[in-house]
Amino acid sequence: MSEDLKTIKELADEWGITKQTIQYHIKFLPTENRQKNDSGITVLTLEEQRIIKKRIKRKDKNKQTENRQKNDKKQTENRQKNDKKQTENRQEKLTVNSVLLEQVSDLKEQNNDLRKLLDQQQRLSLQDKKLLEEYKAENDNLKALKMPSQETEFKHLDNQYKDEVNALKEKLENLQEQIKDQKRIEEQEKPRKWWGLWRK
Repeated sequence: MSEDLKTIKELADEWGITKQTIQYHIKFLPTENRQKNDSGITVLTLEEQRIIKKRIKRKDKNKQTENRQKNDKKQTENRQKNDKKQTENRQEKLTVNSVLLEQVSDLKEQNNDLRKLLDQQQRLSLQDKKLLEEYKAENDNLKALKMPSQETEFKHLDNQYKDEVNALKEKLENLQEQIKDQKRIEEQEKPRKWWGLWRK
């Protein structure tokens, strides 16, 4: 028998592929003159070997092209996903920055309001102090006169000043309460560190 003729097993071993792969490609060969060796095992001629080798190479090329296309597609998809993630991250950062800017602006406004309230409180305190001093001076003057006919008028004035002083004290206490409330709100709304926002 010629050395050009080889069995399926010999070809599979020589080419480093499975026998099933060679058997699959044999199906596409013309079946008229299939030769067998002395043991009755199918053997392939050089021409048949060449055709099978060509088909295997073509199939391998197609597989490689297909794999390359799949890889290219995956890379494109991954790139698009990464681009989308980066865009989302940028938008998220912009949103966080705009929220932080709004909070800073709000805090500035609250700070200005607190300053105005403190200023008002100081003015009221000064007015209260002046009124008390005037009241004391007038009270001292009335005591110095010690006129019995004006005693009732003095009591009336005394009550009137006491009412005014009490009203001013009440206003002062209300303002102090407002300032305390405002300070509490300011403490609660102190700007948190940017990384503390993500823990919510």
